[in-house]
Amino acid sequence: MSDQIRPEWQDLPPAAQRALAEAETRRKAEAAQAPAAKELGGRDGPDPARYGDWEKKGIAIDF
Repeated sequence: MSDQIRPEWQDLPPAAQRALAEAETRRKAEAAQAPAAKELGGRDGPDPARYGDWEKKGIAIDF
């Protein structure tokens, strides 16, 4: 983490400036990682766990 404070953070308390700097460091590290591998043989469309779509061709499925 650098000791330089971004100009738009000047009016914020020191704790908030540290939190923003840490978040920025984490975002940069995450962006530098390779993307996750694509699932082979998985379902098309949105993730059923996220969208609650637990059926396929009218039949309820579970894993």
